[in-house]
Amino acid sequence: MHIITRKRLLEFAKKHPDSSTALESWYRIVKRTYFNSFNELRKTFPSADKIGNLTVFNIGGNKVRLIAAVHYNVHRIYIRHILTHKEYNRGYWRK
Repeated sequence: MHIITRKRLLEFAKKHPDSSTALESWYRIVKRTYFNSFNELRKTFPSADKIGNLTVFNIGGNKVRLIAAVHYNVHRIYIRHILTHKEYNRGYWRK
């Protein structure tokens, strides 16, 4: 999958160094895998949830939530937000 943009991952990891390893692991897995559907994605990431048009990944033992638009037809993932669990629960990302 083509991930747009890795820059968001690096920026978040800089602010939250304890998440760096988990984000890098997520990036490597997604980069080398082509998902054709949400069901295929769930085989690799069983805790992923679909909320509207977005997919929410629980990363780092549920400490980080990565919210992305996944376009299976063109094999692209657009990272919309990367949030701590606390920030995610506030729900501001839904607006």
